[in-house]
Amino acid sequence: MSSADVIDRLPEILGGTPVFRGTRVPVKTLLDYLEADHRIADFIADFPTVSRDQVISVLELAREALTRDAHSGR
Repeated sequence: MSSADVIDRLPEILGGTPVFRGTRVPVKTLLDYLEADHRIADFIADFPTVSRDQVISVLELAREALTRDAHSGR
């Protein structure tokens, strides 16, 4: 799965801010929730246009990117 499958970056939606595909919810909002010690269930309850599958997919993409960077010596 690629980020294009779960994330939109369109100039007409929040000026190109990465959002969950099909929504206007910025991906950064999920990261802010997790940083503030909120649960995924809290995020989904507050942003019902985002599905649990979308959240998990974004987190998996982040993990893959971090793992890839770690192995490339960056």
